[in-house]
Amino acid sequence: MESAWNSFYVAGVSVVIASAIALPLAYFTSRFNFGGTVLIQTLGIVPLIMPPFVGAVAMQLLFGTNGSLNLFLGDVFGWNIPFMEGLNGVIFVQSIHYFPFILINLSASLANIDRSMEESALSLGSSGMRLFRRIVLPLGMPGYIAGASLVFIKVFDDLGTPLLLNVNNMLAPQAYLRISSIGISDPMGYVISVILVVISLLAMYVAFLAMRGKEYSTTQKGGGGLMKRELSFKEKIGVYAIILTILSVVLSPHLALTLLSFSTIWSYSIWPDAYTIAHYTEAIGSAGHFITNTMLYAGVAATIDIILGTAIAYIVWRTGIKGRKALDYMAMSALAVPGVVLGIGYLRTFHSTNMPFTDIPLTQFWLIIIIALAIRRLPFALRACTAALQQVSIALEEAAGSLGAKKYSTIKKVVVPLMTGGILAGFVTSFATAAVELSATLMLVSAESDAPIAYGIYVFMQSAAGRGPGAALGIVAVLIVALGVYVSGRIIKNADKKNAITSDN
Repeated sequence: MESAWNSFYVAGVSVVIASAIALPLAYFTSRFNFGGTVLIQTLGIVPLIMPPFVGAVAMQLLFGTNGSLNLFLGDVFGWNIPFMEGLNGVIFVQSIHYFPFILINLSASLANIDRSMEESALSLGSSGMRLFRRIVLPLGMPGYIAGASLVFIKVFDDLGTPLLLNVNNMLAPQAYLRISSIGISDPMGYVISVILVVISLLAMYVAFLAMRGKEYSTTQKGGGGLMKRELSFKEKIGVYAIILTILSVVLSPHLALTLLSFSTIWSYSIWPDAYTIAHYTEAIGSAGHFITNTMLYAGVAATIDIILGTAIAYIVWRTGIKGRKALDYMAMSALAVPGVVLGIGYLRTFHSTNMPFTDIPLTQFWLIIIIALAIRRLPFALRACTAALQQVSIALEEAAGSLGAKKYSTIKKVVVPLMTGGILAGFVTSFATAAVELSATLMLVSAESDAPIAYGIYVFMQSAAGRGPGAALGIVAVLIVALGVYVSGRIIKNADKKNAITSDN
């Protein structure tokens, strides 16, 4: 009961803090015209592409009891702040790591809002916070609820962060410790895992109830999202100040990781003692296959996820097929299963299954890693696709049908193009999180040559001497996935401009 309460507490508070971080970033970049919006969106997503256990290591260097900030506060004021103590540390790390789920989905929802809704509210005298509270936020609610539910579930079943911070009185660590200490035949670890699944499904059901009976779709898609207005000089200073403050906090683990990747020794001091590039030489020279494998595994898994996510979302929200809700719940249930338990389950299930036309067991072939990543990340793509579909009015499909379009043509030429932003958001989320998945891959990697980059970082981080190369490899991973996120953001922005031009014509 203590572990269950702690898990609920950590997940709930993390959602609140993640919302406080994501809402300003999403709203400012969607609502106002100022330089660097795509860069800000990209930097806001960067925390998601760092493995949580690496982020915890980096944040301990900055905010731990003997971290840079507390050493500075101790020297100057004689006191420190327990940022990383107990459950506070878990909340701090996970809020910063998982808030991009809300940012990505809410930004996609805000981009889908018909600006005529805002124009109507302005013409009736609404403005400022009233406009945001009564019009903008309710219309963007599908994306927010999709992101917030993902944050809650992901924090609730996170394993690596609590273990690294030596917090074992939570449900996911209890499941892992039962299985790892007693063995895979011990039923209690699986009992706790089933409890995690049930609570995950319950959380998604509560999110469904929050959306039920409300209408979020609009018949005009070419409106191009919220009306973007120009800011005065003072307003720009205020907006940039808020954004830079948020980014400085959420990117602080990456600063620490960067310093660690160049440091020779960094222990019980505010800054590293000296710097070197030898860690990058060692990491890149010995870990090129980690990078290649990651791009392949995460790319294929994310593609599978958006195809399945779009199909499932359409079946659930646009058809009357019996069992469609159960399909939604089953697709989401994978999110609540700890990765290590999922890995053990695959090992037990497929250990005697051979690849077609070979004698190689499936569990010894890299394809099993892609399958595991696709299953683990399907809920992320599904929530994003569902949020996008909820903002597409069924009247548009009915109009296409009245003009003679078949169901397949309607989906291909009307529904999917209007869901582009949400689909791409789902791909980015799935790709970024799959690229740094550790717990499942740790169980399924049979040869180092088949391992992804998260596995390589974990191997390096096991020793004090390897933390420098591990940090260097982590920075490489962040840069690779950040580049993909940036390109995706440019595609979304260009698509919005194209839609706006088409609407004007």
